Order: sequence, then C-alpha cells, then structure tokens
Amino acid sequence: MAIRIIIDSTVDIADKYISQFIVVPLTVSFGETDYIDGVTITKQEFYQKLLSSPELPKTSQATPETFAKKFRQLRDQGDEGVVITVSSRLSGTYQSACLAAEDFENIRVVDSRNVSIASGVLALYALRCAEDGMTLDALALHLSKKRDEIGLVAMVDTLEYLKKGGRISAAAALAGGLLGIKPVVTCREGELAVLGKARGSKKANNLLVEQIRKDGIDFSMPLLLGYTGLSDDLLHRYIEDSRCLWEGHVTELDCVQLSSVIGTHAGPGAVAVAYFKSNAVK
Repeated sequence: MAIRIIIDSTVDIADKYISQFIVVPLTVSFGETDYIDGVTITKQEFYQKLLSSPELPKTSQATPETFAKKFRQLRDQGDEGVVITVSSRLSGTYQSACLAAEDFENIRVVDSRNVSIASGVLALYALRCAEDGMTLDALALHLSKKRDEIGLVAMVDTLEYLKKGGRISAAAALAGGLLGIKPVVTCREGELAVLGKARGSKKANNLLVEQIRKDGIDFSMPLLLGYTGLSDDLLHRYIEDSRCLWEGHVTELDCVQLSSVIGTHAGPGAVAVAYFKSNAVK
C-alpha cells in the first residue's frame, strides 16, 4: 500500500516533479467560458488572456466530487492519500476535500495554511516523508506541524488584482496605490498580508532579501521560486540581485510559472520565494 500526495492546482510545483503528484484542478473563467486549470488552458494561454481581457477572470474552488473521483481511484488501487490544499482562509477547496474525504478511510486532508509555491514546498516535503515510509496518520500530523515553518515572500507589481479578487482588503491595497510602489506580501496564519512597500523593483527586491535573511533558509528542505506573467525576466533579475542568499548552498534553483488561479489574484509581474525557515521556532 503506497501513500500518494494529492494537491489542488493552486499548489505550485516545478514541472519536473508534477508527475509524482495527483492534481485536482480548480476552474478559471473568462466571461462565460470556463477553463479547467492546467487541463483545458495552459499557463501561457492563461496569461495571454489575462493581459488582453478587459475584466478580471473569476476562479472557482475544486468541488467535493472532483476530489472524490481521485479518492475512489486510490481506494480501488489499494493506496492511501494525503491531500494538501491552498489555505482554507483563501479558498473553499480545503472544505471540499474534507467533505469528500468523509467517505474514505484511506484519505487525510491537510490545510497548508499557505498558497502557491509555499504550499508546494510542503507538498514536496510530504513526498519525501511518504517515500521514507511514514504512515498515513503520522504524515498528516507531521505536515500540520511543519507547515508553520514555511516562509513565503512575494513582490507583486500591484495589489489591485488581490483586492479585486477579494484576497486582500481595500485598506491593505492602499499600501501599493502610489505610482512606482512595489508591495511585498506574505502569508500569515493562512491569510495574505503586506510586509512592506518600496519604490521600484530594486528596493522591493531588497525587502525580499531582508525578510529571507531574517527567517533563514533550511537548505536541506525544499525551496521554490516562482513568477507570474509570460516572462521570467523579473525572476532571473531577482535571483541575480539576491545571489548572496544562494551561493554556496545550492547548485540549482527550482523555478515555476505560477498557476492560472494564482495568477488571477496576483496579476502579472510577481516574483515569489518559498522556503523552510532555519530560524523557525520548533
């Protein structure tokens, strides 16, 4: 009996690892047309539409039945599963997974209390634990503790997308309302929060570096970087500007274009880093 790791499509993972997970997709809609995230619309297609659409697309949580279909397949195979979802404070997807899991003894559901690549590093760690032979209940309990050690820092071009999508308050969005201001955001207790603001990308990059240095990075654990939009130029510029963080610790940085649902709320031009804190209180 194997333990499989199930994630929703907002849990961003580098492409080279995605085949090791079972993915439950959310839905993104442009006008009257619905697209299944990562299935009927690619990331490139999504960002092309986002840039040309006059209205912000809408996103819909994964349904209990979508999860149940994956759970039935696992049960029929004789396998078990741990589900890792986007924060329950940002989406109803966690509740959908819990409702579906009520009928399956072989499934456990974990709220990542985070989003995107931060949920992704937890999923990568879960995969490692499952491969090491951790039991189903032990793994779910362990992940519920380790999630508190994850750091997420992101620079967004504007907070307008997060405000329009209802993921951040209008008051918080004022932090990025001035011309040239680049907000730096994080996820605290499952909700998005503004860490600071800087005039221009260079100074915002410095804010990211400062926060990561404060937290410290446990380089023995998964580490992910991500970007939104059609180009990864901003991400590579950030990597170069913050090379002091990585030099001597890693030979390669895993990077990922963030999913359609995440891109809807972050907007194009975002750069993010997710890691396990070496200075976390354990």
